[in-house]
Amino acid sequence: MLQQDSNDDIEDVSLFDAEEETTSRPKKSKIRHPVASFFHLFFRVSAIIVYLLCELFSSSFIACMVTIILLLSCDFWAVKNVTGRLMVGLRWWNHIDEDGKSHWVFESRKASPQDSKTVSEAESRIFWLGLIACPVLWVIFAFSALFSFRVKWLAVVIMGVVLQGANLYGYIRCKVGSRKDLTSMATSYLGKQFLRQTTGDDQTS
Repeated sequence: MLQQDSNDDIEDVSLFDAEEETTSRPKKSKIRHPVASFFHLFFRVSAIIVYLLCELFSSSFIACMVTIILLLSCDFWAVKNVTGRLMVGLRWWNHIDEDGKSHWVFESRKASPQDSKTVSEAESRIFWLGLIACPVLWVIFAFSALFSFRVKWLAVVIMGVVLQGANLYGYIRCKVGSRKDLTSMATSYLGKQFLRQTTGDDQTS
C-alpha cells in the first residue's frame, strides 16, 4: 500500500520476503530470542534508572546527560532495527530516493498459516509492554520537570519522549497499517463504547 502525505511517501509493505522461510514450531509462551528481549528492555530501563538516580551518585549534570542520551540512542537503534523485527516481525524506516523525496516505510511480516506459529506470546507481551510503558514514563517526567522548574533536565526528558515516542508511533503504524486505519479504529472503538453505554442506559431505565 502506498500513501502520499504532503512531501513524504508512506508505504505499508511486507517484511523481508526472504524471511518467509519460517519454521513450523508451535506457538508457545517460550522466549525464543532472549538476547533481543533483554536488550529491548535494558537500554530504556537503564536510561530511566539513571535519570532517577544519577543525582544521588554524581554531581556532574553533563555526565548524567551524556549517559542518558547514549542509552536512549542505543535503545532507539536496537528497537527500531533489531528487536521489533525479531520479536514481533515488524520494522519501520525512512529512505530518500534519487529525486530527494522522503519515503516512510512500515514493514510487517506477511500473514501466513505458519506466521502465528513463529511469534512468541511472551516476547510479544515484553515488546509491547516496554514499548508503551517507557514513553509514558518519559511524558510523566517531562511534566514533572516542567512544573518543578528543573529546566536543565527538560531537554533530556524531551529527548526521551521523542526517541521512544517515535518508535512507539512507528510500530503502531506497522501493526495497524495506514493512517486511515488508525482513524477507522478510533472511530470504531468510540462507536462501540457509545453503543454499549446507550444499551446499558436503556436496560437500567
